[in-house]
Amino acid sequence: MILFIFSISLNSMAQTKKYNQLGNEFQFVRAINNKLAAEIYFGSTFSNTPTENKVLSTNIQRYLSGWVHYYYTPRWKFSGSLAYYYNKDVPDIGQYFSPEWRLCLQGTYYFHKTGYTLLTRMRGELRYMMNQEGVYEDKYRYRQMIRYIKPVNGKVLRKGIFYFITSEELFFKPDAKTSGITFFDRNRFELGGGYLVTDNLQLELTYVNEFLPRDTNNELYNVLSFTATFNNPLLNLKKHISSIISPERQED
Repeated sequence: MILFIFSISLNSMAQTKKYNQLGNEFQFVRAINNKLAAEIYFGSTFSNTPTENKVLSTNIQRYLSGWVHYYYTPRWKFSGSLAYYYNKDVPDIGQYFSPEWRLCLQGTYYFHKTGYTLLTRMRGELRYMMNQEGVYEDKYRYRQMIRYIKPVNGKVLRKGIFYFITSEELFFKPDAKTSGITFFDRNRFELGGGYLVTDNLQLELTYVNEFLPRDTNNELYNVLSFTATFNNPLLNLKKHISSIISPERQED
């Protein structure tokens, strides 16, 4: 299905606009109990434009997102989030000022295998965003992803392990009011790797290819994405400070 949609999009569109971008995201994860976990993400995206080749010269987006995860079984995880996206006015790439509130509900199914992890994620999004006239409107989107994670120098993800990661995701916008394709919105392919510095600090660097088919011009985004994940940061900081302070100092 992916190849079919991709080939139809390429054959039916005449021109493609290409952009190089840089994304960064910081994730803070807190385990509440054996079944629940909470996360806070914040990040930003930079892009080149037709008038500015330097990627870091133009910031196009900043965002903040809060997540709650419920681990129903070892195979099923259900999640919900509320996020705010500050999409800046960048006429050079056809982006207008469009702040957005986004509510997400998703389910993730894990295929646990020895030596690697395969998962599929189903996500529904309710997007409350500003249009070009300055009026907020509701938009809906569905996303389907499959991801493969393979440890390189070990069998499980833990401290000192490098890992390979790749994913494929399709976006659908059945009620989109924008011009262009109204059902199949985009295709996102990711390829890269990561390293667990400690059991509580994880770094990832990936290349993301995002293709958006449109009636007039296709859009192609080549994104270098960096992600840092911190597990239980406040708890670990408290333990670190406690280990530095001597018992005598604590008594004083």
